[in-house]
Amino acid sequence: MKHWMLAALCIMGIFSLAGCSNNHLIYTTDGQVIEAADKPKIDDDTGMIEYKDENGRKNQISPSEVREIKER
Repeated sequence: MKHWMLAALCIMGIFSLAGCSNNHLIYTTDGQVIEAADKPKIDDDTGMIEYKDENGRKNQISPSEVREIKER
């Protein structure tokens, strides 16, 4: 009985972690598609859109270069 409960808890944990990752796609005006690991935000100091790439590096792009941002 304990093995069944342990297995159920492990499965629930895996599904809860999978739901936490919300990748976003940034479509640029020149046709590129950039995958962001988190939701892009506007940097108050620079006015640029800031996002983290798949490797965890912070990047910025000008809002005039962005056509659309969609959640994956």
